[in-house]
Amino acid sequence: MFLTIDYLKKGSKIQKQAFAALTDLNIMNDLADYSPILCGTIPINLNVAGSDLDIILEVKDFVTFKNIIHGLYGDKEEFTLKMKEIRNNPVMKVNFVYSGFEFEIFGQPVPVIKQYAYLHMIIEDYILHESPHLKEKIMLLKEQGYKTEPAFCKVLSIEEGDPYESLLHYGKERGIIHR
Repeated sequence: MFLTIDYLKKGSKIQKQAFAALTDLNIMNDLADYSPILCGTIPINLNVAGSDLDIILEVKDFVTFKNIIHGLYGDKEEFTLKMKEIRNNPVMKVNFVYSGFEFEIFGQPVPVIKQYAYLHMIIEDYILHESPHLKEKIMLLKEQGYKTEPAFCKVLSIEEGDPYESLLHYGKERGIIHR
């Protein structure tokens, strides 16, 4: 379901606005070679004020990618580009503002359907469909400043360890994801 952004057209007001911004920017087409997927809270309708549009990509050649990104989005408001390492993988993180949304592009040399952001979103979406009554509790925690994964862990009483790893473990144990 999340492999394209078409579902946003029929979604909530913010999802429709996100679709319009993504389409106007043409970002999914411009970055098609990197298998872009929109992740985070807006796709699963758990966004709060200030939620951004997170786009994950599979990037292997960071030099070429950096040039492409600068050419496409370097003129956008609040443009920043940073290289870092997460879980022993090089990562390029790009941020900018467009059409009222903060965009975060996250590229790493890992297939997008194996990246944490995608797997977390699949698990969270599954949980919300199986237990819709949890949405209100998660939203309350998010409004109190919790990040999404820690909010899910708290509501699911997963109290030990790194919430990002714990949520993946939860999803694997229950057969939601197969990693």
